[in-house]
Amino acid sequence: MNEAVYPTWARDEYCVSTNPADVDIDVVHRFLCEESYWAKGVPRDVVEREVRFSICFSLLHGRTQAGFARIVSDRATVAYLGDVFVLPAHRGRGLGKWMMQCVMSHPELQGLRRWMLLTGDAHGLYEQFGFTPLKSPPRWMEKHDPDVYKRGK
Repeated sequence: MNEAVYPTWARDEYCVSTNPADVDIDVVHRFLCEESYWAKGVPRDVVEREVRFSICFSLLHGRTQAGFARIVSDRATVAYLGDVFVLPAHRGRGLGKWMMQCVMSHPELQGLRRWMLLTGDAHGLYEQFGFTPLKSPPRWMEKHDPDVYKRGK
């Protein structure tokens, strides 16, 4: 039986791990639910499903969750980047940029035709990795339900 290989990167006292066992669901849920502007009120079971079905990047300080990012992808043509954050106590050290370098270098995410993300405030970070505004906005459509977490299932 083949064992899963989870890429890991190290820098100083930090590492970025893609091993799902390294995700501290409590920390990720707390940040997304209480501090993020994009997932306020997200239920814990939703975060658990996100983690289970995504390629997750845990920024760890020792064994403690310091940041997070996740990718939803078919690993062949397209990837959606979401839930990127560095906890306030660890900001100002270039860790967000480093975590993005790790995301972009993941071996299963090479040669994709399209990457997507939504951001309200980090355009400068993502531009460093080749992200641009939509080239053909009229082609894109969405079904957006910003109150889904308030209503529940």
